[in-house]
Amino acid sequence: MDDVRIPNSATYTPVALMDIAMLAPIASRLLLNATLPGRVLQAVALGAYVGSAARDWFERLGVRRIEFLQEFGADVKHLRAMPREARELEVRILVERANDVYIERRIPRAELAVEVDRHLTNYIASVTGQRVETSTEIRSYSIVQVVLPFALGACDILSGDVAILKDTGVFEPHVITHEFAHRKGYWKELDAQALSYLALTSSGEPVLLQSALCERLLRQLVVLADAEPDRYREAVEASNLRPELRREFLAMRPVLGKLEGSLERALKTIYDERMKITGQNGLADYDEGFTNFLYSFETNEGARRRPPRAGIVHLPPGEQPPPGRSAPGSDRDAEP
Repeated sequence: MDDVRIPNSATYTPVALMDIAMLAPIASRLLLNATLPGRVLQAVALGAYVGSAARDWFERLGVRRIEFLQEFGADVKHLRAMPREARELEVRILVERANDVYIERRIPRAELAVEVDRHLTNYIASVTGQRVETSTEIRSYSIVQVVLPFALGACDILSGDVAILKDTGVFEPHVITHEFAHRKGYWKELDAQALSYLALTSSGEPVLLQSALCERLLRQLVVLADAEPDRYREAVEASNLRPELRREFLAMRPVLGKLEGSLERALKTIYDERMKITGQNGLADYDEGFTNFLYSFETNEGARRRPPRAGIVHLPPGEQPPPGRSAPGSDRDAEP
């Protein structure tokens, strides 16, 4: 096994270099009533940003990327659509499983970043035979918050800068792992969603497994609700999720005012089109695509890999469930 180390030097600066480049001239004008100091700072920040991005790009040339279709039997353009009945069954299974594995413990963000990066690196290496080592630095602010206020996290694809923009509770390990997958060179949202789930469910860590299962359940509920906030909230309220988890699921889709809701829908439409231009399926890749991917992978007998046992919901014909767990579709799993 060989190693590739991507420096991500821009991630170690106190403030994101791109934020400095964008805001310095404005701040200089407001604070000093002069643009020259801001322009100088902007030039310095841009120079450092370009230099860091160039070094990262050079190191990424040696990265062996996962061939999703070959390894998992599915990718962003090859997905088996889940029947609604399968989605409803999966929700029942995941609610039961999330309740069973519930753990209240929270890992501090800096420590969590190191932990999830280790498991993500290990999982990718188990497929490619290559360890891709990257930074574990995380910011709590990014200019993206202004442009995309609905975003949970963000990764600058050139510098590798990652920001976690909201406290997402039980979902935070998955959100961080998703952004770290981008940092390691997997730009497509579906790829990042899938790798995050597979890495966390293979980790053997209860807090990380809980996050992955809850993320999968969240995305299924969004699909079944047709992404309508009111229908989503009704589905969560009607579920058998334990109260602690129910509160966290409701917080992921807060009630918005009329103006906020209209603005969010407009921005999501723009972002959806941007994703499609880059060869993705749009915002649906976060939820419908993600759940279709896992369904395709788990039920595909021809895939080179098998999913981590702790994260499997659907089994191909003839495969037995893990010890102590009833098979999907059994009476126990079908209980409301």
